[in-house]
Amino acid sequence: MKNLFSIGELSKLQNISRQTLIFYDKIGLFCPAYVDPENGYRYYSAAQLDFLDTICIMKRIGFSLDEIKSYLKEYTLDTSMVALRKQLTIIDRQIEELQLIKSRVEHRCLQLEQSAAIRSQYAEVSVQTVQSQYIVWQEVAAPYTLDRVSMATKQCFVRSFKERLPVFFQSGAIVPLARILRGEYTLASHAFLPIEKCSANGVAELPAGQCAVTYHTGDYLSIGTAYERLLQYCRAHRLQIISDSYEFALIDYLSTGDEAEYITKILFYVEDTP
Repeated sequence: MKNLFSIGELSKLQNISRQTLIFYDKIGLFCPAYVDPENGYRYYSAAQLDFLDTICIMKRIGFSLDEIKSYLKEYTLDTSMVALRKQLTIIDRQIEELQLIKSRVEHRCLQLEQSAAIRSQYAEVSVQTVQSQYIVWQEVAAPYTLDRVSMATKQCFVRSFKERLPVFFQSGAIVPLARILRGEYTLASHAFLPIEKCSANGVAELPAGQCAVTYHTGDYLSIGTAYERLLQYCRAHRLQIISDSYEFALIDYLSTGDEAEYITKILFYVEDTP
């Protein structure tokens, strides 16, 4: 038809799918200028092209379809400036969040790359001076099974995503020393996520100090061998354990589906026995 574009022609001209144009018509965002009453074919006028450009640009900027529909009902220079300034604020926040995610992914990549060296020395125990670090934690509900630990970990992640907390993509657990001494190596009292220093509630500081450290490789249920090694080392070197155990999952279900590849860093704060 003269001066009208079929939906197929408009699709090619604007590089937009037919399905999208049909959907825009259904929601009343961008309707055809003419619909053939006999076959239902949609046709668009040349005058509508600028309108469709506006929709595509706003969508590219990040406006939702509902926001675009509301905006286009009656837009002026003043309303455009207000809408764009508001969107700039949203974009700045998204950039900050992406920068945070990028730094966490870089940290995670470096951690995984270093795991090969750790694997070769996993059976060793060493005494290290650790720097202070921070964790956001969640209590594990009784009876402290692995399922309950997993649930507590998920609660930490959900909270961190909801509140945009600066956590690292790593999990961990706290196992009370009294339980370890009874051989209850997997009964954690808290799950945690390492986090940058911040003022959010539920963030705890692990202070700088002297720690006895070892690594466990393999599935979590066999972690008792690493604890026995660590306890024996502390007894042999007259080190008094002065904290619960802190387990940092260097490689876990977030990185591999093979439990044989899991690596867990285990540490106690210790001090020399007089």
